[in-house]
Amino acid sequence: MPQFPSPFYRWRPHPWHGLESGPEPPRRVHAYIEITPFDFVKYELDKETGYLRVDRPQRTSSQPPSLYGFIPRTYCGNRVGALTEGAKRGDGDPLDVCVISERPISRCEVIVNARVIGGLQMLDNEEADDKILAVLENDNLWAGIEEIGQLPEIFVERISHYFQTYKMVPGKKTPVFISSAYDRGHAEQVIQASIEDYRETFGE
Repeated sequence: MPQFPSPFYRWRPHPWHGLESGPEPPRRVHAYIEITPFDFVKYELDKETGYLRVDRPQRTSSQPPSLYGFIPRTYCGNRVGALTEGAKRGDGDPLDVCVISERPISRCEVIVNARVIGGLQMLDNEEADDKILAVLENDNLWAGIEEIGQLPEIFVERISHYFQTYKMVPGKKTPVFISSAYDRGHAEQVIQASIEDYRETFGE
């Protein structure tokens, strides 16, 4: 007689609180994808329902250069904020992650296995809003990348440019500042801090 798999979810789990952070965090993580490189609209997780909401149509012409989402069961609180110079706190959201893949993935609300290679240190209105960079774990082209320094410089530049302009309004100063890119070691520190911030805030 067929058996339910274990674990088995009778109801859809909440993407932030109901999924695991990954098979081996902070090195290998799960990423829940909110936005794809084909989106000119910014979607964001509705924290109450777990569904995606339309946050805003993008004002600029730039598109996300990679898959973009967050690592489940992470939280950018005081520990994450302490790792960013000039930050008063973390931004109070799950930790963002960009996942690089060779083949176009056009669907959002999917879970991917990703291997961490670095990140971007970003301030948004004096809050730490790090962007972890990772590669799709079994990608045919990018799977061999171990560190952010192995990526083409133009690729990191495009990701940085996207986040520096995605809140831009003509005639107004953007609240976003990216100070630097950092290596895998620091990225893993940020992820571990966000997992500890999550446990402190929400429990196990």
